[in-house]
Parts: sequence; structure tokens; C-alpha cells
Amino acid sequence: MTSCKPPVERERKPEWLKIKLNTNDQYTGLKKLMRENNLNTVCEEARCPNIHECWGTRRTATFMILGAICTRACRFCAVKTGLPNELDLAEPERVADSVVIMNLKHAVVTAVARDDLKDGGSQVFAETVRAIRRKNPFTTIEVLPSDMGGVEENLRTLMDAKPDILNHNIETVRRLTPRVRARATYDRSLELLRRAKEMQPEIPTKSSLMLGLGETWEEIIEVMDDLRANNVDIMTIGQYLQPTKKHLPVQKYYTPHEFGKLRKIAMEKGFSHCEAGPLVRSSYHADEQVNAAAKQRQAAGEMQLVGQE
Repeated sequence: MTSCKPPVERERKPEWLKIKLNTNDQYTGLKKLMRENNLNTVCEEARCPNIHECWGTRRTATFMILGAICTRACRFCAVKTGLPNELDLAEPERVADSVVIMNLKHAVVTAVARDDLKDGGSQVFAETVRAIRRKNPFTTIEVLPSDMGGVEENLRTLMDAKPDILNHNIETVRRLTPRVRARATYDRSLELLRRAKEMQPEIPTKSSLMLGLGETWEEIIEVMDDLRANNVDIMTIGQYLQPTKKHLPVQKYYTPHEFGKLRKIAMEKGFSHCEAGPLVRSSYHADEQVNAAAKQRQAAGEMQLVGQE
């Protein structure tokens, strides 16, 4: 005799998570540009809910280099996993050319994890930053690497290219990290953020946290404290959305009010900027974040000068 198991109840998406589609000429033109230049974007690969706003309205995009196949299989991420392709050494120039065509004021460059490479892909990352800087001297550049195996020299290669912001995502709270992230560790991510600031103190650091995987309110605050203890300047907080049935289910949908409270707490803890909301992702309004960080550095410098007088 067979027994019928009751279906697993899943949280239903609330009204505030409805996305406004915008497939205007700007959106379709940007998509055409990406395909013509054989470029990958995390906007598409990770199924970002803000793609229509960013592509169709703000004309911003997050380039994903080092191929479209990740060597890790994190249980929250929709990016393909498996054996990656050979490195495309012409990719940095194509990304830089696309930034010129798009006339971007701020460019975000991320990458799949490449655990198959000794340098974790840091050399191609650095070359991409330099290519954008050479062809677009007034464009600010944000990089979002993996932990690159926790190898300090790999991080140094990237930081020596002098990006304007170093972004590395903590993703979830300490307790849930082993279940949510593949191969990455909570402390290794904190160490990377701390080392980046030690190598280039003038470059702002940033990290992102997704909610809805079963964390407690106290654990969220603990992440904030851990990031500030490692001198992280900018934080983004968003709602986890299950990309497919194979990925981790959503345990809780946080309200806009709850995100507002978390943003207030983050700013009180000393972050120079915090984006927090149901649809916020790591690169959401990244251009505004780099401006906020620059203003804070300028204000700190002016205060220092006043103190010396």
C-alpha cells in the first residue's frame, strides 16, 4: 500500500514583489549589443528581477566575465554549473568597447567562480578593469569577484588594477552558509573584504545579504556587525527568490517596512550607504552607491584637514 505525502506548502509571493516589465527600444537594443559582442551578463544568467528597470530605464548592466559556466553549485544561484570553457583573452577589450557604446558612467563587472584556474581568474578580471579604464577614463568601475580560493595573491592582482569599488557578497548568515553556498565559507568572505581594505584603504568595499532562507533577525544584525568589524563601507540587503524548484525554497518574505528598519539599523552602524528592499540586488543602483562613498571620503578628508588646523 502506497502512502500519499501531502504537498509541501510554499510561501506565496506578496504583492510588493510584482515586477514591471519594460521591453522598450533601449532594453532590446542593449540585449542585441550583448549578443553581438558575445558578452554574458549576470542580469540574465542569475534571472535578476531588476533587469527591465536597469536595461530599459537606467541603461546599466552587470557584465559577467570568465564565461557563463560556474565551477560551484550554490543552492540559491541560477547560473549554470559544470566544466567551464577555455579563457577568452579578448573578453576584456569587448567589455570595454561595450561600455563605450553604452556610454556608462558606472560599470559593474562580476564573474563566475573559476576554481579550475590557479589565479581564480584574477588576471582577466584585472585586465578588464584596465581596459575599461583605458577606453573610458571617466567611468567608475565596480568589481564583484568570488573568493578566488582565498588566495591573497589573487586578490592583490585584482586590487592592483584599482577598481573604484570592491564588492564581495557574504550572501547569508554564518549558520546557513554551509547549506546555501558551495565551497565558500563565511570567514573566508570576511577575510577577503578585510584584506581588500588593507591593500587599498581608499577603495570602498561592499557586500550583499539575501533574506528569506531561514535566518533570524539577530543573525542579520550579526552579519552587519561582522561586516563593519572588517571595515566594509556599503551594504545591500534583498529578498531571496527561488529561481527554480531545484533551488532552496523561500522560508519568509520580508515586508518593505522590515527592509526599511534594516536599512536604518545599517546606517546607524556606520555604513556609508545601504540599499535594502525586496528587489534589491548587489548591483542595484550601484552608480548611486559609488557617489555616496565618494562623498563620505571627501567629508572625512575635510574633517581631517580641519582637525590639523
